[in-house]
Amino acid sequence: MTIKTISAAVKINLWSLLFLALVLSCAKDDTPTPEIPVVTKDVTAHDFMWKAMNLWYFWQADVTDLADKRFATDKAYNDYLQTQGEPDAFYNDKLLFSEDRFSFLNADYKELVKSFQGISKSNGLEFGLSLFSGTEDVYGYVRYIVPGSNAATVDILRGEIFTGVDGKTLNLNNYQSLLFGTNDSYTLNMASIENNTITANGKSVNLTKEANLSENPIFLTKVIETAGKKIGYIMYNGFTSNYNEQLNQAFGTLKSAGVTDLVMDMRYNPGGSVNTSRLLASMIYGTDTNKLYIRQRWNSKIQPQLSSSQLEDYFANSTGQTPINSLGLSRVFVIATGSSASASELVMNGLDPYMDVIHIGTTTRGKNEFSITLVDIPSNSFIYDSTKESSINSKNLWGIQPLVGRNENANGFFDYTAGFAPDHELKEVLSNYGVIGNPTEPLLAKALSLITGNTNKAAKFDLKSEFQLNEFDNSKRYSPLKERMILDKNIDLILE
Repeated sequence: MTIKTISAAVKINLWSLLFLALVLSCAKDDTPTPEIPVVTKDVTAHDFMWKAMNLWYFWQADVTDLADKRFATDKAYNDYLQTQGEPDAFYNDKLLFSEDRFSFLNADYKELVKSFQGISKSNGLEFGLSLFSGTEDVYGYVRYIVPGSNAATVDILRGEIFTGVDGKTLNLNNYQSLLFGTNDSYTLNMASIENNTITANGKSVNLTKEANLSENPIFLTKVIETAGKKIGYIMYNGFTSNYNEQLNQAFGTLKSAGVTDLVMDMRYNPGGSVNTSRLLASMIYGTDTNKLYIRQRWNSKIQPQLSSSQLEDYFANSTGQTPINSLGLSRVFVIATGSSASASELVMNGLDPYMDVIHIGTTTRGKNEFSITLVDIPSNSFIYDSTKESSINSKNLWGIQPLVGRNENANGFFDYTAGFAPDHELKEVLSNYGVIGNPTEPLLAKALSLITGNTNKAAKFDLKSEFQLNEFDNSKRYSPLKERMILDKNIDLILE
């Protein structure tokens, strides 16, 4: 009996040991695998963009994701940034207001800054683009050629037409990649107007882009003597501040010649420097520094932080280097079209309270907002300053160019988002395109007829023309100044 009892106990103990071993084994197998640490992505650029836009953007209060109380904690803010896509997508898709047509950015702020001086990669051919009636096929036409460029060395002139690139017919789906893509060289397939039809003519033109082409925006300055009058004419294609002295010299030439009227041709001028627009207005009208040219309107955060001297710009008596050569006129004839934007329109609006601005052409683009260049330099409220480049975050080279305000003239007017309608409507017509600066060129001829009163030579608005240019795109929109109005003045902002 005793032996049997002991034997049973031994069996029970053995089974217990086996069960315990099994339990321990299972317990070891069920031990949770250590979690793999979550890899966070670098959101330095996103952080810069959000903070800069939250402070400066004109429509900051209208963008949900830019609201001051959008994030309850720093963690919520950081988690939000972690879920965003690439910096450019974040900027364009999450931070811009739906009505914003012109804010942009660049992955390298140095390229952005350089572009404002009119320096870009280009072959020097400036052209417009229209559609063949009832189709998606595209044809281009040469507006002008930048002197000293590659295009100036080949056989192509203003008014010539092209319908293809590298043997491929241009259409809405391919024109951007063929004309504005990454290829540095391409061949234009030319065409001519024959029997009221645009037809390929077998001519080819090879063009090559130059890495750093600098365009002098003062394309042509001349004095036209007609009907006993001396009339000044300037074709001006961009408000680039590094040509301010040359612009002043051009007006000096006109002043010395004793011109009594001025035709300012800005039909292809997409804009640029606000300060250059102020200098140009002073060259046209006068140098009374007590007269207000424009006043700026910022968002509700920035406006109270700026003094009157910062918000207001007056006519100038100097370029900063030389005295202004002012014509002191009481009227000016401006040739402007749908390709005339920002600083071009600013000159028209700024001069309007003081003189007659007679607009010949078509309705302008309607860009009344200005922008500033912002970079990753929190110590300077993100404002780019060439003297402080060493303080810019070297790990984040993104530069953004958001719209931050609107300019109003001395009468308080600023609402021209629909553009300025012409006093004398006249479209460019491909079948009679004319030579820039020639008194017979239709838009200039119209201006001259208004000045002299000789209406017999005035160009007519031909509503029946088969080749009236209903332009939908042009090369300037892919250029550095691209319908931009850049506020290039020091901003001393003191935030509480």
